[in-house]
Amino acid sequence: MKGFDISSKYHIDRTRGVEVEISQSNLMDYFEIARINRLTGVIVEIDMDTDGGDENDGPLPIAKLESVGIPSGDLKKLMEAGYHTVESVAFAPKKAILAIKGISEQKADKIVIESIKMTPMGFTTATDFHQKRADIVQLSTGSKELDKLLGGGIETGSITEVFGEFRTGKTQLCHTLAVNCQLPVDMGGGEGKCLFIDTEGTFRPERLLAVAERNGLNGPDVLDNVAYARAYNTDHQLQLLHQASAMMIESRYALLVVDSATSLYRTDYSGRGELSARQNHLAKFLRTLLRLADEFGVAVVITNQVMAQVDGAAMFAADPKKPIGGNIMAHASTTRLYLRKGRGDNRICQVYDSPCLPATEATFAILPDGIGDAKE
Repeated sequence: MKGFDISSKYHIDRTRGVEVEISQSNLMDYFEIARINRLTGVIVEIDMDTDGGDENDGPLPIAKLESVGIPSGDLKKLMEAGYHTVESVAFAPKKAILAIKGISEQKADKIVIESIKMTPMGFTTATDFHQKRADIVQLSTGSKELDKLLGGGIETGSITEVFGEFRTGKTQLCHTLAVNCQLPVDMGGGEGKCLFIDTEGTFRPERLLAVAERNGLNGPDVLDNVAYARAYNTDHQLQLLHQASAMMIESRYALLVVDSATSLYRTDYSGRGELSARQNHLAKFLRTLLRLADEFGVAVVITNQVMAQVDGAAMFAADPKKPIGGNIMAHASTTRLYLRKGRGDNRICQVYDSPCLPATEATFAILPDGIGDAKE
């Protein structure tokens, strides 16, 4: 793998985003043998000389269903519809499988039943889940104060939404994370590649090179480890996630960025007459993002725009701006961060919503080489 030190003691399971200790280091593709129990999520220590361990660990490729009698033709149809793992089929409602052209109700029943048999979807203990949470990798933002606010950094396996008005550092944070995710774990990275979906045309490789230089990484290698795509409409934006799922099966990705998740929805749908259709499409897009985070353990970072409140309540609000997307966006995001401008290059990040972080603030700065700590 490029862009980070392969001799690091701790490596990341390619499918879950958690630390796995390898007993020795060499140029083998350790991502193929570093496994973690899918049910408990606990770290396992594996000797590099072994044959790879239990092949049931980690997300199962959709091809595994062929061994239980599912025809290869039906598997091809599933992959064309964006289902590349057994887990993705097991997590999907039956009607979604039935919507695939050429899949009858009888076939759908068999596919769903066999997928559920291969996927642990029952209860586990809070102890096991707590252990899994303790092993989750967090990606450094580049600012110590911001990392402290987030309890260590951007969490893998969940969706982090960053919203704010223009020039508050949303895109700059995404560029910094795209490089930092390639760092070793002990340096605040995820030892994986980055997928970057750009809807506003603001992606700049030059920024990646500046952040890479600060971290002592090879610039060309860093760029090679970032897969970039420009989305041109909301349907294309959703289709790119299906392609992302196929890419994550082939290689270890630590981060998926969508900058911004909502800008195309503001132009593709207009007026109250299309509000229901817009929210339904947005919900499907966000559900697909959450599915990718669950299946592959990647950190998902999406940026969001804001709008000004113009109703009577805005007169009494300290800050009349609120994120767009409504309750659909609010419920889909695990952690919501509100960015606003400070003095000069300084920016303020507030935890707007989180299941475990207090609603506090931290100040960071937009520097020539990416996000960093604010200067007094």
